[in-house]
Amino acid sequence: MKRDVMSRAQRSRLMSRIRGIDTTPERYICSLLQASGVRFNQHDKTLPGKPDFTFADAKLVVYVDGDFWHGWRFPRWKHRLAPFWRDKIAGNRRRDARNFRASRKYGWKVMRIWEHQIEENSVECVCRILKVLGRSRTDFAKVRRAYELMPPLKRRDRLPKP
Repeated sequence: MKRDVMSRAQRSRLMSRIRGIDTTPERYICSLLQASGVRFNQHDKTLPGKPDFTFADAKLVVYVDGDFWHGWRFPRWKHRLAPFWRDKIAGNRRRDARNFRASRKYGWKVMRIWEHQIEENSVECVCRILKVLGRSRTDFAKVRRAYELMPPLKRRDRLPKP
């Protein structure tokens, strides 16, 4: 059994600094969506899982999920984790699936965007959203200009590459 390399106090301090909302990938998508001119809400508490972005007119919810916390390709790397973390991430994945099913049951379309997808091509992620919204005549030059003004996102080598 793997032991945590940090004391309880160190781990607690570190975990308290991890954001649940308004993460860097979310802020990127938010800025680009604003540049595209679409209207949306964020973190709607009335919907399962408080989706990161909600487009009520199109009944579309978008979840922006971190690769680690939501277990992107989890079966490939879960063996490296201590049992606590394996259980934690597996639980997150079960909760995500439950929230996605509930959203669909209420008639919402569900889209998930992974952190690594945003790091690789944020504009393409926004294009996917706009396509589902039926916004093919969006001014993408404006979106690209907004992207160019943002600081670069760096891919962190913490999980297997996509």
